[in-house]
Amino acid sequence: NIGCPLGTGVWEGVPLREILWLTQPRENLRRVFYHGYHNDDPEQLFQSSLPVGRVLEDPFDLPPVILCYKLNGEWLTPERGGPVRVVLPEAYGFKSIKWLKTLVLSNLSHANDTYGEKNNDVDSPLKSFAATLNAPMKAQPDAPIAITGYAQVGISGVSRVQVWIKDEADTASYGRYQADAPWVDAEILPPPESWGGGIPNDAIPPDTHGFDSSTGHPLSWPMRLTKVHWAVLHPGLHAGEYTLHCRTVDDKGNAQPMPRPFQKSGHAAIENIGLRVG
Repeated sequence: NIGCPLGTGVWEGVPLREILWLTQPRENLRRVFYHGYHNDDPEQLFQSSLPVGRVLEDPFDLPPVILCYKLNGEWLTPERGGPVRVVLPEAYGFKSIKWLKTLVLSNLSHANDTYGEKNNDVDSPLKSFAATLNAPMKAQPDAPIAITGYAQVGISGVSRVQVWIKDEADTASYGRYQADAPWVDAEILPPPESWGGGIPNDAIPPDTHGFDSSTGHPLSWPMRLTKVHWAVLHPGLHAGEYTLHCRTVDDKGNAQPMPRPFQKSGHAAIENIGLRVG
């Protein structure tokens, strides 16, 4: 539930279901438990679990759950969880256990996630939200204000990014979560020409989920489960004290922090940045 995604990458591995089927399970299987090595302290066991249905099937065209051994074409380093880690594409990081050591097929119905003990919702998928990268702390009166940022594209996608610069002298009520405020649409920037990250030849490998293998271009944009950049040139404002806000609107029309406005179900808070004009 941290406010800033750490980055995106091309993960490579074996679908977890391929390993599961090697055990020849027959019945009474409801959940897959897994944990990784951390150190020799039994109090620091990082573990997680998944319903077996998610392991066996990829709903809504999601990538499969994988046992991952490469990132951006390179073998996983210990820092990134090597030699093998779990990657659950649509989930927060605590579901993608590093330094994988043990898999257990179980008929138990409950989760065993370490982070569940800390009051987190362990089954919430990645949520969409916006944040700024560059915004002035002080602007000239009546001069356009350039603002840039990024959006995390969660499970429900991102259809729009919007900003609102609130005049602190404005005492109007705009409803819960500022839903009725005068938001201004920003431009979602196109896919990058250079992907970076040390990918060999700076080219997305063929057969990467979500990409056209012949062109290396995304099949849709914004891509779910990635980051996108946005920009806006906001009209000038009169002198005064303001607060800059930004938000996403997902593919179903839900504006951040909806439809899950609670911290434990995914990062949701609308950003607040002070801005002085004059």
